[in-house]
Amino acid sequence: MSKHKVSYQFLTPQSFLERSVGAFADKDAIVYRSSRWTYAQFATRVNQLASALKNRGLEKGDRIAFLCPNIPPMLEAHFGVPLAGGVLVAINIRLAAKDICYILNNCGARLVFVDTELSHLVASVRDELESVEEIINIVDSQIEAKGEKLPGTDYETFLTTGTSDPLPSSLSDENEAISISYTSGTSGQPKGVVYTHRGAYLNALGMALELGMNNRSVYLWTLPMFHCNGWCFPWGVIAVGGTHVCLRKFYPSTVISLIMDEGVTNFCASPTILIMLTKEHQVINKLQLSHTVTVVTGGAPPSPTLIQKMEELGIELIHGYGLTETYGPHSICEWQAPWNELSLAERARLKARQGVACIYSAQMRVVDKDMQDVPADG
Repeated sequence: MSKHKVSYQFLTPQSFLERSVGAFADKDAIVYRSSRWTYAQFATRVNQLASALKNRGLEKGDRIAFLCPNIPPMLEAHFGVPLAGGVLVAINIRLAAKDICYILNNCGARLVFVDTELSHLVASVRDELESVEEIINIVDSQIEAKGEKLPGTDYETFLTTGTSDPLPSSLSDENEAISISYTSGTSGQPKGVVYTHRGAYLNALGMALELGMNNRSVYLWTLPMFHCNGWCFPWGVIAVGGTHVCLRKFYPSTVISLIMDEGVTNFCASPTILIMLTKEHQVINKLQLSHTVTVVTGGAPPSPTLIQKMEELGIELIHGYGLTETYGPHSICEWQAPWNELSLAERARLKARQGVACIYSAQMRVVDKDMQDVPADG
């Protein structure tokens, strides 16, 4: 069948917000400390960001970088930048200044949005930036230590230069770039991995499906959004009409309070982060869940002790494995109900595995150095 507009539509995460703002206009889309934004308010800010970028002369395919923690502007960037036709580059805030400089030059970023608490990382290399035309200061009004502003306007003022009218999509191919994620897990300089609109769309829906998310889901941002675009959850949560709960920094007590107060249903965390939660004595005593919290963990297999403690807290673990090149998790431990009756040791052995392709993944093979399939005996 030919790609006629009647029978064919590009797959892009931009469509998620269009749908959800129509269905859930007055529902909370984002919660951050004492502030809340409905879907209608979030869409307005996304449109303003996209419009402001266009008014700055943004051309299709231009790279727009964001250096900030898990705060609302980063979520707005995941929709506003591609809506304007740009390519989002979310930078790891834990990198050294020289690596941030390399990434900005390597991707050819025209604008960089910088949280003022991180401004020193850009200030020290500002004269070495080759393509950056303007720096926008993101000033988090909800923290006391705001850091120093760099020369340039602030984010809220920047938004006022745009309008709230939705921009028409400039997408002409679903395989156009939506973002570039840099991986530093290899030797040498960070490597840029290009994500497409189609890939982000499929992975966002797939992760939401794997976690059983819906419009009652509340997602807590313990996973950095700069890491594989937050495993596509910035788009996936919006797709199902859920609520984002932003978290600037990880503190066990804060996480537990948010789980209780906001009714968090999902988050992602490494075993190390989960262990930190279980070691918080006050956390163990305070956490009394009336609902199940589903957590995707990765980076290392969860130990029997960790699994037991998570179960005692009412937290269900899903073990996944992936790469920056696969938009995050690509395989998973596909848990089956009969396994719940097994011993703790046997459950731990099974949860340490993640050899089943995710719903949205292509089928996989595990091979040896001679490309021969190895036994499925994990």
